[in-house]
Amino acid sequence: MQTTKSLFDIRGPAVLGLLLASPLLACGQASLTWDQVKTKFESANPALKADELNVQEMKAEEITAYLRPNPQFTLSQDGTQIAPHDSTWTPLKGTYVVPTLSYLHEREHKRELRLESAQEGTQIAASQHEDLERNLVFNLRVAFVSTLQAKAIVDLSRQELDYYDKIIDISRARFKAGDLAQIDLDRIELQRVQYESDLQTAEVNLRTSKIQLLQLLNDRTPVDQFDIQGTFDFTDQLQPLDSFHQIALDNRPDLRAALQAVQQADTNHKLAIANGSTDPTFSGWYTYNSSNNNPNGINTLGASVSIPLRIFDRNQGEKQRTLLDIGRNQELTDATRAQVFGDVDSAYVQVNSNLILLRPYKDKYLAQAVRVRETVTYAWQHGGASLMDFLNAQSDYRNVQMAYLQLIGAYLTAAGQLNLAVGREVIQ
Repeated sequence: MQTTKSLFDIRGPAVLGLLLASPLLACGQASLTWDQVKTKFESANPALKADELNVQEMKAEEITAYLRPNPQFTLSQDGTQIAPHDSTWTPLKGTYVVPTLSYLHEREHKRELRLESAQEGTQIAASQHEDLERNLVFNLRVAFVSTLQAKAIVDLSRQELDYYDKIIDISRARFKAGDLAQIDLDRIELQRVQYESDLQTAEVNLRTSKIQLLQLLNDRTPVDQFDIQGTFDFTDQLQPLDSFHQIALDNRPDLRAALQAVQQADTNHKLAIANGSTDPTFSGWYTYNSSNNNPNGINTLGASVSIPLRIFDRNQGEKQRTLLDIGRNQELTDATRAQVFGDVDSAYVQVNSNLILLRPYKDKYLAQAVRVRETVTYAWQHGGASLMDFLNAQSDYRNVQMAYLQLIGAYLTAAGQLNLAVGREVIQ
């Protein structure tokens, strides 16, 4: 009976507690926490880095938007003879050169409005970059949670296999003592295949999850040398739904980008109105003409103002288009706001649903599964239960433990979805 006693020293809750509280460490490689994984992702993910360069490109366009028009320099010459006069041909005697400098003067604050529109475009690009990061971090969180879940299932599968090996050792001892039939021993040993299969499947899933995580990190570390750590558990606390609505309105970058787009559309309309105004061109020139009739007026200066007559083209089409664009962006903002509320509501319901399922597991079902397994195992060893009852109890225990781990994984994924919906991490 000493063997039987050692078997019951393996307690399900204790094993599960160790599973949830103690992260596994890879041999020769420090495990990365969530914060370390996130930091590495933000500095290494190529899609995120490429989009960050796009924000810098938009910032560079602000320089172009605020540039002044270049002045124009014109050099012309006139007065060169093309035929002799009085049988004397001096073609360069009357030639004079006219250097002219002209400049387009922009009115109605066109440069300032162009700069303002470009700055608002940069703000939109920055908000869209944050939104891309928000979505990619959610994908990273899903991969991180999947890896934690796979690690937990691998650990559970190993514990279950070790436990069942002790059952087989006890059964073989009973068989040698004549207390167990050969057919029952065979059925017990055959059942081990299921535990081996569960472990192999769990190890493959763990390796696959690590590969996906490494891909997001753009990391070439061998899978066997890469590991993570984190708390694989749930928090039985959830704020009211209205608080998440407000957090989302304050933090969602896609909603901020939509509001900024309305502001830019208004600026573009002002710019379209300004572009419909007339911009004069001022010109000035100098002339040296030795053949001038006035011997004292050889050096002369001239000036002119050129004013386009905006009779037909007063930028009417662009004015109308930009006015309509304001309304279009306002409608898109309303649609984005509605999407924000919908995302928060859906994610909140999913988190709450997982909590409703997890509470009875933690409060009752886990302990019941352990109690049933130990009771039936003890009864079977002493002839008080059938082999089928024993095998069913083992299967029920494994199913309850596996369902609990899967529910925690679903909860953490739903929590990540809620973080995505509100725009920042509200549930760790």
